[in-house]
Amino acid sequence: MPNRNSKAGHLPQRTCVVCKKKVDYKQLLNFFILKDSVVFDMHRRLQTRKQYLCPEKECILGLEKWKKRRLKRVGFSNTVLAETFSRKGHQA
Repeated sequence: MPNRNSKAGHLPQRTCVVCKKKVDYKQLLNFFILKDSVVFDMHRRLQTRKQYLCPEKECILGLEKWKKRRLKRVGFSNTVLAETFSRKGHQA
């Protein structure tokens, strides 16, 4: 009998930025914005603030509209991340 307070078997829930549907985080694509472009972290290794997206056609097509609204509202605030990312030789 597992401990009631144990978090074994728990999967965190994340929300798709386009359709706002909550799903287990492993079922979503995660990405961040770098110099006005979207960079997907397929291996989930980069440590930065990420956004999540459903792998459905409607959500992928709606990503560009979401990105325009986001950049208009927030602007590009992760210039330190952009410099670090480009310094390490990664291509965005």
